[in-house]
Amino acid sequence: MVLINTTSGTPLNTRVANALGAKDSSVRLQAALAVGSNPDPGLLETLVERCAVEPDFFVRDMLSWALTRFSPRITLPRIRQELDSERAQARSQALHTLGKIGDRGAWAWITRDMLRDADDEVARTAWRVAVALVPEGEKKALVDELVVQLGRGDRSVQLSLSRALVDLGDVIEPALEKAAANPDPAVAAHARATELLLRDPETGFNAAIDEARRVIALGPERAAAAAAAAAAAGVAEPSKAACVAAIGEPTETTESTGAVDAVDAVDC
Repeated sequence: MVLINTTSGTPLNTRVANALGAKDSSVRLQAALAVGSNPDPGLLETLVERCAVEPDFFVRDMLSWALTRFSPRITLPRIRQELDSERAQARSQALHTLGKIGDRGAWAWITRDMLRDADDEVARTAWRVAVALVPEGEKKALVDELVVQLGRGDRSVQLSLSRALVDLGDVIEPALEKAAANPDPAVAAHARATELLLRDPETGFNAAIDEARRVIALGPERAAAAAAAAAAAGVAEPSKAACVAAIGEPTETTESTGAVDAVDAVDC
């Protein structure tokens, strides 16, 4: 534990800043814990500045916790300034801290630009915090803003967006139904996977995405037939043989329509 001794000859803020910038992450973690355990408004700026550059996830989380120990009256205005920072980590950590504070008055600070931030970590944090703070009457508008990003990024980014949408509840269903008909297969698959997660939160996201891609490639009826054939064969996932059974053996017609390519594309 880093002890904060105000009787020391070294100025308190300097000693804390030195501890928070120490090479050893455990020292930085203890320093953040010490500040949060004995919050001094004079350390607010030091904590906020450190949030923007701290490389360790656990230390950053402790810094955010320490900030929640201060009065929101002084903390929130300073955190709001960080939302406009040129540093992506500063923006992301400021949003994260807002989520921990949980003041719904901060909802108005989460702008469209934040929800669409080019940095994936900033956007993911904005999605999560927006869902936590959104007033009931603003949920539909938030859904409309989030669904335009379906298909964005890798699977971890897509999972974050799906979780945010699912946390909004049934209000997302009309928007997802529309998105599922999007001509972009990545958007359609992401929308359908999110629908599956809404109906069954225990469904794994990878499984939901794979199932969504299968439905898009084969069509709902053929996908169901493929699943039934797989079940009859006693396998967990439709095999390529089951998919072929559902759409028929390759013919000149199916080859020209791309049906065989569709089977290959979904790894049946």
